Amino acid sequence: MKLKTFLCVLTASLLMSTMEVCLKFSNVNLDVFQMTFARFMMGGLVLLPFAFAHMKRNNISLTGSDMLYLLGLGFLCICVSMIFFQLGVMGARASTTAIIFCTNPVFTMIFASLLVSERFTKFKLLAILLSAIGLAFIVNPFGDMSGNTYLGMFYTFFSAAVFGLYSALGKRRIGKLGGMTQTALSFIFGSLMLLVIMLIAGMTPLPKLTAGEIPMLLYIGIGITGVGYLAYFKAIEYSDASTGSVVFFMKPVFAPIVAFLLAGENIPLAMMIGIVFMLCGSYIILAKT
Repeated sequence: MKLKTFLCVLTASLLMSTMEVCLKFSNVNLDVFQMTFARFMMGGLVLLPFAFAHMKRNNISLTGSDMLYLLGLGFLCICVSMIFFQLGVMGARASTTAIIFCTNPVFTMIFASLLVSERFTKFKLLAILLSAIGLAFIVNPFGDMSGNTYLGMFYTFFSAAVFGLYSALGKRRIGKLGGMTQTALSFIFGSLMLLVIMLIAGMTPLPKLTAGEIPMLLYIGIGITGVGYLAYFKAIEYSDASTGSVVFFMKPVFAPIVAFLLAGENIPLAMMIGIVFMLCGSYIILAKT
């Protein structure tokens, strides 16, 4: 792995590993809808100049069909998956939420085989089984449940499944649009749809924030969601999609450590065993992609 590729993967992994801790323990006075709208609008705007540069460089023009496609992806990602992800963060430990959400590549494989006609191999089945065993250890209903609720874990699991659907459907036109363009525009379109929903419901998109709250919100929106995804796509640009997916391979390792260092969350033995199973499943996905 080249140095610049390694640095991009490491940057994306570290930034994304701080996401759940920041969302759960930040003092930013935003509800589930406001935080989701703010961070993905900022993240999408960070990616947008790079998306426009990619479109210009590759002479890509969006059709009406492309716009509807991106609107659909945005709705799935922002209005469904990320809303439930934020609810999951509120109802479970940061480390648990991070690890459960990292099962989304498994759902991507399942949905891709059903909707995009990707071949479902025995290695993918093995990866799914290992990830399922790992998830069972992490959820661990007979162990220490302090900080976790079943509803919070279910929300996160559902979020991961919908994000897997988003990723699988994204394969249909990613060859034409490019990952950077597709992600930037789906983030922005999804955020705008969420804004419309909030306005119809009489919700305030962004309340007045104190000077102390703004830096954390900027870090979550620009740093984690914007720069994190930018580093992820740069890693793919410098190498390939399989190498870029190492980010999801490394996050289950980094996230519990970050939660321990920043939030004092302990790392139970069952969680460590579950992480090992999930890493084995992720490695198979990576090695056989």
